Amino acid sequence: MAIHDTHLYKEIHEQPDVLRRFLSSGMAPLHDLVEHIRRDKIRHILIAARGSSDNAGRYAQYLLGITNHMLVSLAAPSLFSIYRRPPDLGGMLVLGISQSGQSPDLVSVLEEANRQGAITAAITNHAYSAMGRTARHVIPLGAEQERSLAATKTYTAQLTALAALSGLLAEDGELITELNQAPAAIEAVLARREEIERIAERYRYMERCVIIGRGLNYATAFEMSLKLKELTYTASEPYSSADFLHGPIAMVERGFPVFVIAPYSAVLPELMDFFLKLRERQAEIIAVSDEDEVCNQADRVLPLPVKLGERISPIAAIIPGQLFAMHLADARGIDVDTPRGLSKVTETW
Repeated sequence: MAIHDTHLYKEIHEQPDVLRRFLSSGMAPLHDLVEHIRRDKIRHILIAARGSSDNAGRYAQYLLGITNHMLVSLAAPSLFSIYRRPPDLGGMLVLGISQSGQSPDLVSVLEEANRQGAITAAITNHAYSAMGRTARHVIPLGAEQERSLAATKTYTAQLTALAALSGLLAEDGELITELNQAPAAIEAVLARREEIERIAERYRYMERCVIIGRGLNYATAFEMSLKLKELTYTASEPYSSADFLHGPIAMVERGFPVFVIAPYSAVLPELMDFFLKLRERQAEIIAVSDEDEVCNQADRVLPLPVKLGERISPIAAIIPGQLFAMHLADARGIDVDTPRGLSKVTETW
């Protein structure tokens, strides 16, 4: 099957329309949730998620911390489903994030939160799933059916929903304005697809690599790493640049591939220092960036043609990673819609 005919290719290219649709008609449930957060003076959010949705939770940790001064934690679902020793959830918003909304361990977190009287909400593509039925507030993504096993449009829709929640809660008109620019920024990346395809071909025989991100794009590093693992079977590991310097940099030698997610941001000066350390070790640097200074330091660039505000940048910054993983898988003869070992609905306990 030609890559253009796959569900994955089509769903990657549907993302601008999915985001525009959510921003134009999917915001009403968020207004109701924001009202309850304010009424109950919620300052702590616990997120229950797995896989790509867990990476969306990492984005929320930084975004809601920076914009809303809120503490956001990622749940350990086995405390609820296996150990049956849940923490005290009083005074929290417990937020489930899931494409399918079906995993029993995530549902168990929301069920316990309801029992303890916490506010519960779900961001999901299936409003009538087990998670959707359990949560007291449901934010449907409206991404339509995602047929490819690798999540793409549901991931960026989750980021969009979280950014909208943050902007509404803070009454931050600048953030909402920037968010509405994201669909066009994604279209600009998609227009450079053939360039990314040529770069992916070079790495046909890559067996291992690392993906570096920091701050808001720490989540992007995790999500790109996941896409490379599940679509191309590459041993890719995500790190913050700070963590990487605390030991893992020892694995870098001449020609070792290091992908760095580095659009304009507050952490960019630190990342520029990090580039110097990679250069000293003769790494092969592949940058995802909209900054000339970064692109000049990299061996290859996965382009971000449109500069977005830092808080919104992860929504566009993952698109080159999606395209790179798709084309690398195709170059290796892998069926991108049905990578081995995966199922669309993964139920864990």
